[in-house]
Amino acid sequence: MTTELLQPFKLNNSIALQNRILMAPLTRCMADDNLVPTQAMVDYYARRADAGLIISEATIIRPDAQGYPNTPGLFTSEQIQGWRKVTDAVHANGGKIFAQLWHVGRVAHPHFFDGEVLAPSAIGVEGSVP
Repeated sequence: MTTELLQPFKLNNSIALQNRILMAPLTRCMADDNLVPTQAMVDYYARRADAGLIISEATIIRPDAQGYPNTPGLFTSEQIQGWRKVTDAVHANGGKIFAQLWHVGRVAHPHFFDGEVLAPSAIGVEGSVP
């Protein structure tokens, strides 16, 4: 079984992985205050590029999607450029990376944005999010 785990794997017609190991998404909260990926994130993901596939940490898709501090975004050109550095480092080390897109919905924290919380229904959240 171990020999198969370490063998290359063709995911689809355009993506071949160097092995069958997958790194699950783990939110690290290492983006800067503008939600731009930092050099620490570049280094973090580059060190893990020997996994066949990395699924990035939760990456917010719009300003009102944030529920936690310093989670990376993917909705400004500066954030996209930051993620480009991450993906370039992963690719340079032979890895592949997919983005986990994220909107926290009703539990978005008003500390992080001005305006109404966007959610799929009018059902509120009981309790509070710290």
